[in-house]
Amino acid sequence: MTRVVAVSGSLRDGSYTKAALQYALDAAELAGVETELIDLAAVDLPLYDPDRPTAEAGDAEQLLARVRAADGVLLGAPVYHSSYSAAFRNFHDYCSFDEYEETVVGLLVAAGGGTIADTLTDMRTTVRGVHGWTLPTQVGLRNASSRFEERDGEPAPTRSGPTPSTRSSTTTCGPAPASSATASARTRGGPRSSSVSTTSPTGKAG
Repeated sequence: MTRVVAVSGSLRDGSYTKAALQYALDAAELAGVETELIDLAAVDLPLYDPDRPTAEAGDAEQLLARVRAADGVLLGAPVYHSSYSAAFRNFHDYCSFDEYEETVVGLLVAAGGGTIADTLTDMRTTVRGVHGWTLPTQVGLRNASSRFEERDGEPAPTRSGPTPSTRSSTTTCGPAPASSATASARTRGGPRSSSVSTTSPTGKAG
């Protein structure tokens, strides 16, 4: 079975990045994909130190193993100062070719305002540096607080469904539908048999 792992690079309680990633994983499961969410707010991952063995760096070793075992990886980060979060950068510093070689990678960012392009550009660049295959369509949520219903902490599944009031934005490096983020690409060693299409979460601010 195809396996997709999502990594939430936000440490914020009630993270919009994490909620949006969960939408994508839910859609993937409906398509018959096995999914897993790595929440960096819930793991022990010390600041990357190249002189420290990975086995001595909290949960780093097992997190890297989970990424290596995935056919596809979905990376999510909040937009901080027109780039990604320190939490995402720290996780990615642990990664190498071993984790991403010939792996399909989807990108998602959540912005408090309207700027998403620079963050996605930075993420594409750093994924290319570890030989990941970034999908040509990436998802950016502008004004993310207006995309979800009001909530305290994490949204319950019955309260997090999309409504038709607003839409997210997509950044495309090639032809792709404007209304969805569609993934259909090779897995390691051959063509992938399934595709994933996710629409954006919308609703009142939270």
